[in-house]
Amino acid sequence: MLIDPTITWRLAEERMAAETDPRRRAVLATMIAHMRAEAAADVDAIMATVSPHACYHNLGASPVDRAPKDPAEIRAFYQRLADGDCFRQALDVETITLDCDTAFIQGRMRMAYPGRIVAAMGRDVDDPAAYYLYESRMAIFWAFDTDGLVSAEDTYPTGDGFAGLRKLAAEEVPPAPSAAYLDAPPR
Repeated sequence: MLIDPTITWRLAEERMAAETDPRRRAVLATMIAHMRAEAAADVDAIMATVSPHACYHNLGASPVDRAPKDPAEIRAFYQRLADGDCFRQALDVETITLDCDTAFIQGRMRMAYPGRIVAAMGRDVDDPAAYYLYESRMAIFWAFDTDGLVSAEDTYPTGDGFAGLRKLAAEEVPPAPSAAYLDAPPR
């Protein structure tokens, strides 16, 4: 499958199975719960992993950081993604670097964006009802507060993920987000 959400947390779960430090296990558990909640497009479950002092950044691909800066903006951001059907995504995490308060992950991000959303971004699409591929290398720096909640999720995409914009074939479009992703607890 071109976009398989389960690959997003696969490596984190493998790391969790081998981790013995309680704080690092707590950080991994929060990160996995956050990733699974995104795959489910469950805004309440996402926000349950977010610190009341959280601040996000989006750097690298654009000179302007448009990431949400407080929990209210973060909730609104995730709600827009859910309402826009923009959670059909997968980050194929290739590496995780972890300490007691931070995690760094990187890999290839693929997202199936609805054509109407891509058009609203000012891109030319021939079918607003179709899905289009966003693809980029991405690094994400996570920070965690003393309660183990996400206090920062700073993303660093490379280049224009819509460069070479292409419509996804019907069989390439992942299924809609599902609460089933929440069912399996981290190891």
